[in-house]
Amino acid sequence: MNLQHRIDLLSELGRYILSEDENWAAAKELASRKNGWFTPEFIDRAVGQVAHAFLDKDKLQDWAAKYDLPIESKEPKTVGIVMAGNIPMVGFHDFLAVFISGHHMLIKPSSKDEVLIQHLVGKLAEWDARTKTIIAFAERLKGCDAYIATGSNNSSRYFDYYFGKYPNIIRRNRTSVAILSGDETTEDLEKLADDVYVYFGLGCRNVTKLYVPENYDFVPLLNAFKKYNYLADHHKYKNNYDYNLALHILNYKFYMSNESLILFENSALFSPICQLNFEYYIDETGIATSLAGHEDVQCIVGKNYIPFGAAQSPALDDFADGINTIEFLKRL
Repeated sequence: MNLQHRIDLLSELGRYILSEDENWAAAKELASRKNGWFTPEFIDRAVGQVAHAFLDKDKLQDWAAKYDLPIESKEPKTVGIVMAGNIPMVGFHDFLAVFISGHHMLIKPSSKDEVLIQHLVGKLAEWDARTKTIIAFAERLKGCDAYIATGSNNSSRYFDYYFGKYPNIIRRNRTSVAILSGDETTEDLEKLADDVYVYFGLGCRNVTKLYVPENYDFVPLLNAFKKYNYLADHHKYKNNYDYNLALHILNYKFYMSNESLILFENSALFSPICQLNFEYYIDETGIATSLAGHEDVQCIVGKNYIPFGAAQSPALDDFADGINTIEFLKRL
């Protein structure tokens, strides 16, 4: 299976994802039933992002040319992939990188997000039976030549233990922040709401911390964020909101709210579901410098950084944790 054929298969997969095929619709519905956080709205957003940004044929060909990927893979390695399950299809980019590089893979999907990836791999096997010899799923990843594993800070210690002697990429908890100047428009703030609320804030590219100038007026922001107040009707999200709100009330803590999000002054980068931490700054340059290269920061959103509303729209070269997966795979 040469490079061009793999690109053609991936491009066809992108068209399938955007189709109204009844089997694909059934797979998305099953994924939503198995994971209460995977609402139909957010599944459609995630798979649409994959199809448009990752599986466009021209983009894939340019990507392959940029890294000078070989037409034929003469010595393919077997790469074990441990996928996360915090948002729909979050492990797809690793799958894509290994497949287009010409290697074989053994995948351990998260139990929270196994339906979609298994369905799509099955569809590839329908179109070309050779993919069955290239891609497999397993509960235990043994006998691989290299590993790519994504998980929590706790699980990463286990990954280090089991995979440390092999070539590996091991990813840990990360989150994203936004730096505001105070002169953002309503449109800017509504786009920032996407960065905060989409996928219920569970992704590493979701903004969980704001840096704002002193005397910042939060009222326009809270009003703009009301576009997602309907999430308060989601029982899992609502339970988290009520719990964290009760903690602040019982502990006599100052907070702000718009009925779907709690704004809380806290220096921590990570915040609980339904809460957005904030911190005042005096020197924006100093804040940006301290965040650049920070091991816990995936993205910085703002007027001089990733544009508002674009945090959850990564391109092919927006590698998780800034580690170039393609270069890693080329060195195997």
